[in-house]
Amino acid sequence: MKRVLGIILGGGAGTRLYPLTKLRAKPAVPLASKYRLIDIPVSNCINSEILKIYVLTQFNSASLNRHLNRSYNFSGFREGFVEVLSAQQTAESKDWFQGTADAVRQYLNLLKDWDVDEYIILSGDHLYRMDYSKFIQRHRDTNADITLSVVPIDEKRASSFGVMKINDQGRVVDFYEKPQGDALQKMQVDTTVLGLTPQEAKESPYIASMGIYVFKKNVLIDLLQANLEQTDFGKEIIPAAAENHNVQAYLFKGYWEDIGTVESFYDANLALTEQPTPAFSFYDEKAPIYTRSRYLPPSKLLNCQITESMIGEGSILKECRVHHSVLGIRTRIEADCTIEDTLIMGADFYEPFAERKSGLQNNQVPVGIGAGSTIRRAIIDKNARIGRNVQITNKDRVEEAKREDEGFYIRNGIVVVIKGATIPDNTVI
Repeated sequence: MKRVLGIILGGGAGTRLYPLTKLRAKPAVPLASKYRLIDIPVSNCINSEILKIYVLTQFNSASLNRHLNRSYNFSGFREGFVEVLSAQQTAESKDWFQGTADAVRQYLNLLKDWDVDEYIILSGDHLYRMDYSKFIQRHRDTNADITLSVVPIDEKRASSFGVMKINDQGRVVDFYEKPQGDALQKMQVDTTVLGLTPQEAKESPYIASMGIYVFKKNVLIDLLQANLEQTDFGKEIIPAAAENHNVQAYLFKGYWEDIGTVESFYDANLALTEQPTPAFSFYDEKAPIYTRSRYLPPSKLLNCQITESMIGEGSILKECRVHHSVLGIRTRIEADCTIEDTLIMGADFYEPFAERKSGLQNNQVPVGIGAGSTIRRAIIDKNARIGRNVQITNKDRVEEAKREDEGFYIRNGIVVVIKGATIPDNTVI
């Protein structure tokens, strides 16, 4: 894998994940109490021995830069790095990235300099564990120009992805990005050719692209330089290339989830608490997910009832009830609180005890969850201050609401408290 260069696409403004992307790039959104989304593709690369990795981004990239610099420092004896490439103005291009392909095109001169055989292009907002070396080996064995990693998918979700048809040899003969209506129906295939049972094939009659591609180096360079008006891999580059290039499909059989929306992000996080074994597990010693080392103290639980939950290190919980929830690092929950079906991202710092005490005496709200509060089906972003006796339950079952001036949104029925927001005592949401 020394002959492979990794390119992770950081995505656009992350509007589907807003307000979680209000102050950070999409790959920097916290995940599973202690990780960030970017840790997934970077860890998969490292576990696959792909150690030359670029991350392309253009929105709110400061926290992403900081996280990568603190997390991934390779030894000076290894030719490895994880480096952010942000959108910039050059003599050739004075515009921001116009799409996934355009992002790579704008840095093509840098990427061409590497003495590699293939580029592997990855997305920064998916949850999965994959050995890319098997994917790349299949690409080499079939002498493919481009190989796409694919999963079988049902009709309900198919219109959200690029779907394709393949022949008996696994070659892609038709590709359509996010088809609707009749166009979607025409893309149905017999997925038993991928090894599915007849029943599984009936439930998942489409083949969806995971947004993971391997290109021969010269093929990617030629495609990007010859088609300057084409700015997106899924919508333009790959459908056009399927006509006269050997484009192969590689079936991925493991867990994979696109977590680009607030609802899917919320569901994917809470699914990690499932018993006895979640669909995706971070407890795999052979293929660990890496992140920044913080050297935090153990969590402290004082007379708490905790069920089906994950708790990040450095947390302090007092006489509370937590069920089916994920709590991030440095989470503080005071007495008589009930937390259910909730993702709390924790905090970036500890407030000194004296500061918290004086703040409470002056009717200020400290970082964390105040005494007597109840939170259900919500996402509490980092450094949020939830007052005492606050009720966050969305009792009126509102599906969408924009209350940014009050510190929260409601997306898909999920209350999202904005990073650093303050929810005063006795508030009811």
